[in-house]
Amino acid sequence: MKEQLKEVSKNCYTMVPKGNNIEIRVYLSQRLFNEFTEDESIFQLYNASLLPGIVSPVIGMPDIHTGYGLPIGGVMAVRYDGGVVSAGAVGMDINCGVRLMTTKISTDEIDKEIIGKILKEIAKKVPAGVGKSSEIKEFKKPDMESIALKGAKYYVEKGFGRKTDLEATEDNGCIEGGDISAIPQEALNRTDQLATIGGGNHFLEIGKIEKIFDEKLASEFGLKKKHLYVMIHTGSRGFGHQICTDYTNIMWKNSDKNGVRPPQKGLACAPILSKDGQNYLKAMACAANYAFCNRQLIMHIAREAFVDVLKKPESELGLDLLYDVAHNIAKIEKHKGIKLLVHRKGATRALPKGHPANPPCYSETGHPAIIPGSMGTASYVVVGTDKIEETFCSVNHGAGRSMSRKKARSEFSKKDFRKQVGNVIVSTSNIKSLLDEAPLAYKDIDEVVYTLVEAGLTKPVARLKPLGVIKGEGEEA
Repeated sequence: MKEQLKEVSKNCYTMVPKGNNIEIRVYLSQRLFNEFTEDESIFQLYNASLLPGIVSPVIGMPDIHTGYGLPIGGVMAVRYDGGVVSAGAVGMDINCGVRLMTTKISTDEIDKEIIGKILKEIAKKVPAGVGKSSEIKEFKKPDMESIALKGAKYYVEKGFGRKTDLEATEDNGCIEGGDISAIPQEALNRTDQLATIGGGNHFLEIGKIEKIFDEKLASEFGLKKKHLYVMIHTGSRGFGHQICTDYTNIMWKNSDKNGVRPPQKGLACAPILSKDGQNYLKAMACAANYAFCNRQLIMHIAREAFVDVLKKPESELGLDLLYDVAHNIAKIEKHKGIKLLVHRKGATRALPKGHPANPPCYSETGHPAIIPGSMGTASYVVVGTDKIEETFCSVNHGAGRSMSRKKARSEFSKKDFRKQVGNVIVSTSNIKSLLDEAPLAYKDIDEVVYTLVEAGLTKPVARLKPLGVIKGEGEEA
C-alpha cells in the first residue's frame, strides 16, 4: 500500500481509499519513506479507518511498525457518541509511559564507577524482566481499590514521592473511572509487579543532557547541559497485558451482539457506551493508574539510591520530576469542539502552550513530550506547536523498530551489541538476552524526531545521551 501514499506537505504522506472518506496519514522523512517496507502497518491503519465512528485522519507516526491490530505508532480517534473502543488499538502494555527526572548533578562531578554504583543500588529493589515481581511485600500485594481510585496520589500520600510529582504527571497520575469490578480475575492475579521494569524496550536510564536547542524552554524545564537526568520507561506490566488480552477476547466474542464486526481480531471493539465498552474503559483506567504508581515507586527508589551513593540530601541533588507522559492509552478529549476517544498506541500526547488540559506548571510552554531512543543512542525532549492539532496533539513515542526481534537475535552477536552501545553501562545478568534490543534494531532517532520537527508539529528542546541503563530480559508488547 506504500505506493498509494502521496506526499502532500513536508514529511506528510496521505491516501484516501476508494469508498472510504477517512484519510490515512503517515509522517515520514524522505529517508524513512525510502526505507519503509512495512505495507502491513499501512493496511492496519486502513482497517482501523473502517471502524464505526472513526474521525479522519487515522495517523501513523514516524516510528510506525506493524503491531497487533493497530500498528505501533498509530493514532485513532473516534466519536464518543456512536464510536467504538478497541483494546488492541490501545495495546497490551496499557500506559506504558516515560518519566524524566532532572538533577543538579553535573557530569564533571561524577564518573562511570559512581553511575554503576547507583544503578546497582536501584537494581537491588527494582527487578527487571518479563514476569518479574517485586520482593517488597507491600508492592507485591497492593491495595488495588486505592490504586484504581487514586493512582499515583495513593503512594505519594504514603510517603513515596513529593506532592509536586503529581502536577508533573499526565492527568495528575490518575485516569478517572477506574473500577476493579470490571477487571477479570486472571488480571487481578497479576498485580504483583509494582516497582518493576519489564522486558523488551523498557528500561531505567541515567544519562547526561548533551545538547540544548531552546535555552529559554530548557531553563524553564530545569534542563541544563552536561547535567545528569534519570529516565524511566515501563508500564502496567502483566496486569495491563492481561486486561488487553481478556477484553480483546470478550469484544471479539461479542462482535455480533454488539453490532460491530472489525476486519481482524486485533481490532476487536465494542461501542463506547455499551457494557463491554464501558467495562473496558474502567479496567483500562485501573491499569493506567497502576502504571503511574509503578513509575512513581521506581522514581522514589531511584531518588533513595542517589542519596545513599552520593551522601547528599535530595535538596542538593534536585531529582525533580520534569514530566511523566503516557502512551498505549485511550482518552476522552475534545478536538475541534467534538468529544472524541483518542487511541494512542505507541504514540504520546504533546499539548501545545495555552491548551486547557495542560498542567498549570506548563500552561505557558506546553508540557514536555519525552521521546526515548535505544540504549546506545539519543533521546529527546520536545514540545508540540500550534500545528500539533493536526495529529490530535500526538507525537511519536520513540525511535520505532527497523528490525524484528527474531532478525536482530540472529544478526547480532554479543560483540556487535557491545560495540553498538559503546561506553554505556548496561546493567543486566545476561547480555545475550538483550540482542533484540541492540541499537541498530531501531530506526535513527534523530531522523524520526526531525520528521515531525520539519513538518512543523514539534519543537526540540534538548537532546539526551545515555550513560548507564538497567534492562530486563524477555520480550514484551
